[in-house]
Amino acid sequence: MRLYLIRHPRPAVAEGVCYGATDLPLHEDPGAVAERLRGAVPAGLPVYSSPLRRCRELADCLHAEPVHDDRLREMHFGRWEMQRWDALPRTELDAWAADPLGYAPPGGESPAALLARVAEFIAELGVTGHTSAVLVTHAGVIKAAHGLLESGGSTAWMQLSFGYASVTLLTLPAAERDPAR
Repeated sequence: MRLYLIRHPRPAVAEGVCYGATDLPLHEDPGAVAERLRGAVPAGLPVYSSPLRRCRELADCLHAEPVHDDRLREMHFGRWEMQRWDALPRTELDAWAADPLGYAPPGGESPAALLARVAEFIAELGVTGHTSAVLVTHAGVIKAAHGLLESGGSTAWMQLSFGYASVTLLTLPAAERDPAR
């Protein structure tokens, strides 16, 4: 299966702010972004999207009936949401650095929980019979999918970076349709 992972366009939020699961409007016109992306993904593929506005609006421009799935939303940063990264308590950031997969910000979710829900989505998608699909989602979900399908168990995926409105192609071999195995 070929997964075309599209990161949402730039949201209307100041640089340096942690906004994970916060539902933000877009800084860019989603219709214009969709036009730029049309040549980067094959026509006629099913489109799955995070239900958050910054993804949903682009997905709605790319497909007449995208499927919105909560498992494609960005990681929830709990009390860190809408705080400047440089204003977060150093002790909490150090705790995250000490346990990058298992640490959950206060009131939020851990990267391990993000991985689990992305793995569940990909496994479910693998049994649909689709050979390709478009996912309009967030950097954290794209990192997690990359980690599940490409990193061989390393945590290097956590350091990956994906630009706004970028397309990343990942291929899931037919014999390995369940990345959770």
